[in-house]
Amino acid sequence: MTLKIGWIGCGVHASQMLLPQLVRHDIQVTALCDIDAARLASAGRQFGVSNLTGDAEELIRRSDIDAVGMAVGPDQHLLFGKMALERGLPVFMEKPPSGSAEGARELLAASERSGKPLLVGFMKRYSAGNRIAANILRSGRFGPVYGLTGYYMTAPAYFAGNVDYTGFFLHHCVHYMDLVSFLVSPVTKLTARKVEKDRGKVLFHVHFDFECGAIGTIAMGTAQSRGAPVERLEIMGDHQRIEVDNVIEVRWNRNPPFKVDDPAATLDGAVDTLTWKPNFTAAANEDPKGYHALLADVIPALAGKQTPAPTIREGVIAMERLETLRRALAL
Repeated sequence: MTLKIGWIGCGVHASQMLLPQLVRHDIQVTALCDIDAARLASAGRQFGVSNLTGDAEELIRRSDIDAVGMAVGPDQHLLFGKMALERGLPVFMEKPPSGSAEGARELLAASERSGKPLLVGFMKRYSAGNRIAANILRSGRFGPVYGLTGYYMTAPAYFAGNVDYTGFFLHHCVHYMDLVSFLVSPVTKLTARKVEKDRGKVLFHVHFDFECGAIGTIAMGTAQSRGAPVERLEIMGDHQRIEVDNVIEVRWNRNPPFKVDDPAATLDGAVDTLTWKPNFTAAANEDPKGYHALLADVIPALAGKQTPAPTIREGVIAMERLETLRRALAL
């Protein structure tokens, strides 16, 4: 049976990233909500939805929806998420699930009371390169992880006038508070150091100790151009490592023999480096960022099936780590 969804929030991110991928699945967007009438009308035209409202509570009270999706602000995620769960509706929301760890815990409690899932948009788990890396790690062919290093940068576009790092932490850094454990194991300790040469231009290194014994360092900050690639991961093991550049290029370096002085040298599929990157001349509906793959797990979960879609329980963990990070940096 086709799942009927009421969607709250029709901004640029929802209209250009989430809703186009959502409607590729077996769902029906029954109603849309946004406080901006022009934006709401535009989304209605784009996605063929005639039930439009500026009142989120009115949408949640509809009798003809099976689930609620939303991409609004952190405070609205908390308010509308609890409202939908209290009505007995499963929920998908973009990250962050709230503006605080306490809010995320409130949502977890509401989900448990209602017996309905709340899924969170941690799409970095589903970005093409990260997903390939995770599948290699889970295959048993990589062995124990020794360490993880990388960077996830951005520009100071979160700030206009008054510098407030809150949005940067909530909308940017929270991704890696989730991703590092998805790739390695639960975090047992988090520390961080920063350099801030100018207000709004910060660089910090986050250090992780993992339950499995691995260590990790991720550099994050607001001192790079959004026009250049700003994301890289390297996962180190015994005589091998996985490198993911820009979420779309993967190299699995293994343990090849020296070849320069070997007249019979060849490439061996068992030990030589494997590489992958997508073919961008192929169909435009491919989604290397991961939203389509994320929603492929979210939609059956909204219908009551067990899937790997990230839940509010993972959202609580990520938000608690985020607050530990902010305390360590005093930002």
